[in-house]
Amino acid sequence: MGTVPGPDGLPRCGWCGEISEFFPYHDNEWGFPVDDDIRLFEKLCLESFQSGLSWRTILAKRENFRAAFAHFDFNRVAQFDEADIERLLADAGIVRHRGKIEAVINNARRACELVEREGSLAAYFWQFEPDERDLPAPQTQSTSEASIALSKELKKQGWKFVGPTTVYAFMQAMGLINDHLDDCVYRAKVAEARKAFKRPVKAR
Repeated sequence: MGTVPGPDGLPRCGWCGEISEFFPYHDNEWGFPVDDDIRLFEKLCLESFQSGLSWRTILAKRENFRAAFAHFDFNRVAQFDEADIERLLADAGIVRHRGKIEAVINNARRACELVEREGSLAAYFWQFEPDERDLPAPQTQSTSEASIALSKELKKQGWKFVGPTTVYAFMQAMGLINDHLDDCVYRAKVAEARKAFKRPVKAR
C-alpha cells in the first residue's frame, strides 16, 4: 500500500485512508517514541484486544477501554477480581472477550513484577529496540526478530495474548521502530523525535 494525501494534501501512510479518524492517530501518536509506562501498558493491552479484529474497532472504543480499565494504571488493574471481570463482560462499550479481559488483569500483575525487577516497563521494552540497519522496508512484515524475542520473553514471564504480531504492532506504534513509509511526510518527523528521544535505562 502506498501513500494517501492527508488533510493538508501531504502524503501519509496508506492505511490512514481507511477512515478519517486514522489521520490524527497517525500524525500525533503512531511511531513517536514513548517512555511512559501507563501508555506502554495501555497500548500492549489494546493490541491484544485487537487480535482478530481491526484497529478501527479498538480506536473507536479506546476511551471506553480507558474508563473500564482504570485508565490502564496497571497497579490498580492488578487488584481487579471476579466481580470486575463480570462488570467488564457486561460493558457494551468494550470488546467483551473473557480471555482477553482476564489477560489484561494477569498482565497488569506481571507488569507490577516487571517494574519491581527492571525499574520501569519502558526500561525493559526499549532493550528490544532493533538496529535500524537491520530493518526491512517499512510496512513489509508483521513480525520481526525483535518482536519474536520480546514476545518469547514476556510469555516466559507469564504474560498472555502477546504473540509476535501483537508485539510488532506495539513496537510500531510506540516508536521502537520507525515504520512510516519512506514517502510519508511523518517518517522524517518520527526520525527526528527518535533521534532526540532519551532511551530509558534500568534503574540500578
